[in-house]
Amino acid sequence: MEKKILVAYATHAGSTREIAEFIGKVLAEKGMEAEIQEMKSVKSAKEYGGMVLGAPMYIFHLLGDAHRFLKKNKNEIEKTPTAFFSLGPITEKEEDWKNAREPFEKELAKYPWFHPVAKEVFGGKLDSSKLVFPYSLMPGKDQLPQGDIRDWDKIKVWAESLPPKFQA
Repeated sequence: MEKKILVAYATHAGSTREIAEFIGKVLAEKGMEAEIQEMKSVKSAKEYGGMVLGAPMYIFHLLGDAHRFLKKNKNEIEKTPTAFFSLGPITEKEEDWKNAREPFEKELAKYPWFHPVAKEVFGGKLDSSKLVFPYSLMPGKDQLPQGDIRDWDKIKVWAESLPPKFQA
């Protein structure tokens, strides 16, 4: 039996968790056993044959839980096929996508030992009423574009591409 795949996520308002759960279902449909956990709840990453990590970008940075996970699990990540996704823009404007992709790459570049087998930035979701501290105190948060531009078809295609990368 193949080792199971860890789908670990960091989240503030739950939209990254929803994508992680969706990716876990897609992997299961492809015959893989996926275990979905919040990054801060993962005790050890040693038992997995692959990992999918996900975290949103807030103010051009990945959530702290993602950074802590990468540092804590460096040894396992280096020897385990690992994919990484982030949620970024909340509009369809190309400038917003560029402003999400560049910081995502910069954040991952902080870990020169990390070579993901796949990485992607997906559209995000913003409901300012669900923001938690300190973002809930951000001036003008209610003037930001609200909505959900997560492209579930794109996420599914990306998730379906992962199983062969875990078996390589």
